[in-house]
Amino acid sequence: MNNRVVFAALAASLLGMSACSKPPQSDIGLVDVQRITSNWPKFLNYQNQLNSDVAAIRSSRASDNDKTRELQGLQARFATNQTELTNNVRDAANQVASDKHLRFVFTRQFVGYGGVDITSDVEKILQVVEKATPAP
Repeated sequence: MNNRVVFAALAASLLGMSACSKPPQSDIGLVDVQRITSNWPKFLNYQNQLNSDVAAIRSSRASDNDKTRELQGLQARFATNQTELTNNVRDAANQVASDKHLRFVFTRQFVGYGGVDITSDVEKILQVVEKATPAP
């Protein structure tokens, strides 16, 4: 969590500096990670499996020590999955940044304005299909 705060502060300061010295064409790319994770089947499958496994462990008749040990194993698996997913998004964002000649890529969540939104390009690489919003 502290890395997010540092990352957000860095992103804000870099965007502030770039707003003062850059022409309208930005060399900063932005990725909406929330949009990606809400539509990415790989992420959703990992999340559903983790939730299912946690529920199964908690409802099992195993001893508290066994449940604790199993939950710790799940935490390790979660960390591995999280690293894999993060690397997938990072690699896709790096590829788009290289193709579009962007110097920096930040997450949309920490940037108020500026930059070029490359989320749809990252989604194409990750094979994410955005779900249609139901009509009211």
